[in-house]
Amino acid sequence: MSVKPILLLGDPRLRMAGQPVSSFGKMLHELLDDLTHTMRAAPGAGLAAPQLGEALDVAVVEARGKTYELVNPRIVRDDGDQTDLEGCLSIPGYVAEITRRERVWVEAQDRHGRSYRFNEHGFLARAVQHELDHLRGKLYIDYLESLDDLIPVSYEDEEDETPEGGASKRRKRAAGAHSH
Repeated sequence: MSVKPILLLGDPRLRMAGQPVSSFGKMLHELLDDLTHTMRAAPGAGLAAPQLGEALDVAVVEARGKTYELVNPRIVRDDGDQTDLEGCLSIPGYVAEITRRERVWVEAQDRHGRSYRFNEHGFLARAVQHELDHLRGKLYIDYLESLDDLIPVSYEDEEDETPEGGASKRRKRAAGAHSH
């Protein structure tokens, strides 16, 4: 298990669709371990195989003490909408307001090929959808009308003052946004 370099926006491998996994041996186990270790070191809440240059249908998502290893995942049902700030480890320094489904029901396989199902809401549902987009070669910026909608994030933004004398709520929220 090791920390691997995360591909950045502009690298064409980020647009690779993950291919279905049919072998559940050592190579897959090492990839899942590398994804988890790299995600935690970044730090982030999720990471997909294409972000490490691997065109496989594999991702990890972690939040609130839960870790999901997602092999050949698919959303089988969704409900509601939520809009919140979202970032990406492959697009560091920026977030944007993105609307996603509030709750998702997912079918996936674990590292041993066993099928399992779960449902999540809120932040974990958002993270799962973000990572499944990566597995289809899609980035969160593809939902934006314009790249002008990206919000730069830096520690200095937290101390920016609005003309009214208060810190900018949007920038403060951006500084606390999670990356996937």
